[in-house]
Amino acid sequence: MPILQPNSLEYISRSAEQTRRVGMRLGTHLRPGDLVCLIGELGSGKTTLVQGIAAGWGSLDAVSSPTFVLVNVYRRPAEQNLYHLDAYRLNSPQEAEDLDLDSLLEGAPMVVEWADRIQTVLPPDNLEIRLSYVNQDQRDLLVIAHGPRNIALLGSFQRQVYGVR
Repeated sequence: MPILQPNSLEYISRSAEQTRRVGMRLGTHLRPGDLVCLIGELGSGKTTLVQGIAAGWGSLDAVSSPTFVLVNVYRRPAEQNLYHLDAYRLNSPQEAEDLDLDSLLEGAPMVVEWADRIQTVLPPDNLEIRLSYVNQDQRDLLVIAHGPRNIALLGSFQRQVYGVR
């Protein structure tokens, strides 16, 4: 019996810089409508991963956790946006619905930290990344693809990270 479920991969990051580099590789594959759902406790590396995703996507903007503003917008020269939502301070999934996530996703990719807090209002087709703190330097990333687009995205990402599928 396989340890991982189908359409998933596990990656052990041994440093914050390595987590950023993995995010950079993922960011190169994102396109409008893609949803990346990050799930993990405080200190598990979510914002570090987003820093890499934004850089790989092509943004030169500084990345920080949007805890107090809820949604950060990162731009790239082609006048496109990448949205970064932090659901930690939302009191309910309804508050996330009020942000009109569907219209944001129509024109841009979105990364959601603490996605498990608002999962009921997020599209079921997404790339879920579960981050776990292993020790001060190590993080475990479990990437699970939901839906055909994300299965293809996971395959491309896996080939780029490991060189094989």
